Amino acid sequence: MNPSTEPSTFAAPLHAVAWGPIEFEQRLREQGKSYHIHHPFNRMLNDGHATPVQIRGWVANRYYYQIAIPVKDAAVLANCPDREVRRGWIQRILDHDGFDIGEGDQRVSDAGGIEAWLRLGESVGLQRDEITDLRHVLPGVRFAVDAYVNFARRVPWQEAVCSSLTELFAPEIHKQRLATWPEHYRWIESSGLQYFRNRVSQARRDVEQGLAITLAHFTTPAQQQRALEILKFKLDILWTMNDALALHYGVTMGAAK
Repeated sequence: MNPSTEPSTFAAPLHAVAWGPIEFEQRLREQGKSYHIHHPFNRMLNDGHATPVQIRGWVANRYYYQIAIPVKDAAVLANCPDREVRRGWIQRILDHDGFDIGEGDQRVSDAGGIEAWLRLGESVGLQRDEITDLRHVLPGVRFAVDAYVNFARRVPWQEAVCSSLTELFAPEIHKQRLATWPEHYRWIESSGLQYFRNRVSQARRDVEQGLAITLAHFTTPAQQQRALEILKFKLDILWTMNDALALHYGVTMGAAK
């Protein structure tokens, strides 16, 4: 697989008539065959073949992606003139950054997904400062994540929304981790897996919003082709991150099939 740094400008031949919402959604979901759930490095993790060093490397590097998500979502908000969309989309930033609203008995707090990821890091044996200072982040991972954030900043907000639709496939990968990690990696504290538990439901909610916007905006054959290219680009981003991890940390024998 040769991931691109941005959606291809050499589009496949357009379909003559625009797909209806049901068929368009099906075409989007078909892209899941390229989701990184199928990458050898991810299969190694979920099949129980990973070493502690490989798991720590994955957690430390994925942290760079976690802290980029609210930055990407802030770019969507900055470019979006639709108040109702912003009211819904801002929940994603709160989910990751956390929030602390109100005082006294009216105070509502949530540490957020980034904090949950740091706790995952601690549960696999990393120190908090070695995660947050990004010392373990590989150049290939940094390049891929930065490309995603830069894309979201410069394209129309609807295209940035479309790029988030890898969430269509995310609940399955989180459920896999919750099903296999406690058995294969008993040395990892169960409380450290809370990020995955949270994202199963959050990702489903996020998909509903992102998919509704995408289906409503990309209505011509050319626009729908563009949407497929954007989703493929984001899938390539995630695949490239795993490529970088596999190159640096290796893939344990027996994981790749």
